[in-house]
Amino acid sequence: MIPVHKAQQIRDAEAAFMAQNPDVDLMQLAAEGVAECALRMLGDPEGSRRYVLVAVGPGNNGGDGLFAAARLAEAGCQVSLWLTAGTAHEAGLAAATRAGCQVVECISAAAHLAEVDLLIDAVLGIGGRPGLEPAVATFAAEASMLEVDVLSVDIPSGVDPDSAVLPEDCFRATRTITFAARKPCHVLKPAASASGVVEVFDLGLELPRPALRQAQVGDIARRWPLPGPTSDKYSRGVIGIDTGSARYPGAAVLGTIGALHAGAGMIRFVGPEVAANLIRTTLPSVTHGEGAVQAWLLGSGWGQTEANRERLAARLAAGKVPAVIDADALVMLPDTLPANCLLTPHAGELSRMLGVERSIVEADPLRHGRMAAERWDSVVLLKGATQYVVTPDGQMTLAVPGPYWSAQAGSGDVLAGICATLLASGLSAADAALLGASVQAMAAQRRRGPFPPDVIAREVATIVGEFDFIA
Repeated sequence: MIPVHKAQQIRDAEAAFMAQNPDVDLMQLAAEGVAECALRMLGDPEGSRRYVLVAVGPGNNGGDGLFAAARLAEAGCQVSLWLTAGTAHEAGLAAATRAGCQVVECISAAAHLAEVDLLIDAVLGIGGRPGLEPAVATFAAEASMLEVDVLSVDIPSGVDPDSAVLPEDCFRATRTITFAARKPCHVLKPAASASGVVEVFDLGLELPRPALRQAQVGDIARRWPLPGPTSDKYSRGVIGIDTGSARYPGAAVLGTIGALHAGAGMIRFVGPEVAANLIRTTLPSVTHGEGAVQAWLLGSGWGQTEANRERLAARLAAGKVPAVIDADALVMLPDTLPANCLLTPHAGELSRMLGVERSIVEADPLRHGRMAAERWDSVVLLKGATQYVVTPDGQMTLAVPGPYWSAQAGSGDVLAGICATLLASGLSAADAALLGASVQAMAAQRRRGPFPPDVIAREVATIVGEFDFIA
């Protein structure tokens, strides 16, 4: 797991470090990291002098950039400095100019953008506000249009370090070198798209429990419930699926495909006959009719009718087993759910669950995901470009990311089926959500392009089969 810390956590850790280590200059350490990263990006073209332009803000982020600029000049680079606010960190500016860096005005900086080998964005750090001043915004947009290589210091300037929101005015980095730990903006989409490749430079800070964590492929492979020599269809997990309707029979088929290709031991389908007939035709291993189950999959393709409130209540009352509750069932949840349930809303569904505007959820998905998890005492998998797994105690983990091709009708139905397989296998709802969302993303990454959700679901089986070798 990759730890992700909020800006205030980093600031507090820096303050504690400086109080305990008064002789250590964190800015010099940071500048060393920036310069080393810049030199790697520049490479070492024989016989040419590398031209670096540094956009320098007035605060400590600018100071990091200035001391890094001095190191680059001493390494033989031609370095120009644009002081975006007209002022800069005094000691850093003195060091840079002593090393031979040249201060240029805005017009000159913009005029030479096409000639630079590397642009270092040292305008705003984690203490800055989202957005850029007009002149800086125009400059950042020009750099993006010219496809200039950009190294952002700590975060891309203009981005809120703790937010998933991608502002219109910000730098778009080729690479970001951040200090101590990743911040939310480095991993939460769409903001993360501005960071490019993120590199963490260790400053030796003592950090608290992270605000959230980012799962990696190895985490998923190690946790996947693989069968052993004593496994049978019952021990691997029996799923009850009550999904679909006359209007949306495909949702039932897709969820069942997802469950089957994630490794369900046995599936009992008890949904509408129109969906059951499709499943009989395409998925002959699925059984039909009531029976004991270890987990339910409910809600996908139900449609918004009041009769489904009783349908949901009846299923949740039957045996008190955990359930994956999806789609239309999410807006008719009872106050109390069985233990270990998983709710799988996208932003629009979560907004209806909480009675707020969708835009408010999208602006702060972390807060609203936690609100829902606490309110229903259940794990919430908030679906989208970034997929958040939130537990009732507020712990948040991000699934392995996938390509944007997955944003299509039916992907959520497949995902719910995958998660139901994992829930029935005996995993916690949090692990079922994390592994389910991650493996679907990994399968989509393997089959990049406009492949439909059922094709991606079948690729899941291949990915899971490879976990056997990793384990």
